[in-house]
Amino acid sequence: MAFWVNILFWPAVAYTALCVVFYFGQDLFFFRPERLPKWFTYKYPFPFAEVNFEMEDGGEVNALHFRVPNSKGVVFYIKGNSRSIKGWGKFAKDFVGKGFDFFILDYRGFGKSRGRRTEEILYADLQQVYKWLAAEYGEERIILYGRSLGSGLAARVASWNDPQTLILDCPYYSFLYHITRYGFILPIRWLLRYHIRTDRFIKKVHCPVYILHGRKDRLIPFRQSEKLRDIAPDNIVLYPIEEAGHNNLPDFPEYHDLLYDILHGEIGKETRLRA
Repeated sequence: MAFWVNILFWPAVAYTALCVVFYFGQDLFFFRPERLPKWFTYKYPFPFAEVNFEMEDGGEVNALHFRVPNSKGVVFYIKGNSRSIKGWGKFAKDFVGKGFDFFILDYRGFGKSRGRRTEEILYADLQQVYKWLAAEYGEERIILYGRSLGSGLAARVASWNDPQTLILDCPYYSFLYHITRYGFILPIRWLLRYHIRTDRFIKKVHCPVYILHGRKDRLIPFRQSEKLRDIAPDNIVLYPIEEAGHNNLPDFPEYHDLLYDILHGEIGKETRLRA
């Protein structure tokens, strides 16, 4: 009897320890922040302003606002899970060069942004900033762009509002679904603190949705975008970038061609190509 108790006891202890490590360490697993001192000075070759938001709970969100003369609108770019806007700001060139203002923020704990971070706080911060942009531009001139981790967050904001367009760059079907693929031996549904149900949010999005995804993406497989497209095929258009992976879509001319056409409304419904 003691033999079997030992056989079962130690694997149970190891499994429990793994669950505990995952639960308390998931912020370290999922987020790769770069923290910046408050005195850090951003430098870019395009005109921009630094914007700071004070949240009701005492948190602070730092953002960059790039402007061009006679802009056609603003792209609210919701970034991925690593680094800070010090590096992500380089993507402004892909949008200001096409005649659009560009707005990007750091999540709490990234860059100069400070405060406690949870899934609900992420949504609330983004919603507050969206409302600020809506007051500046009007919703009809806001394009939401969600990249990787930010794709689910952008879908959440779009589901609450009425932007002109939602663009998802290498999105996941849901964060819960994506992480379960890797942690299937764990009770992920109960341990995970960030579920980010893109699959549910997308059903409530009324603006046109465009998905750009590399077919050779090994981090978030292309199939997840197909599953999202199939939720609302009359409103969601999926464009594969054939040779692209997860982090190199801007390296491909077809990405920029598609982006230009989407931003300028030059993709008619009758000419949309579904993967």
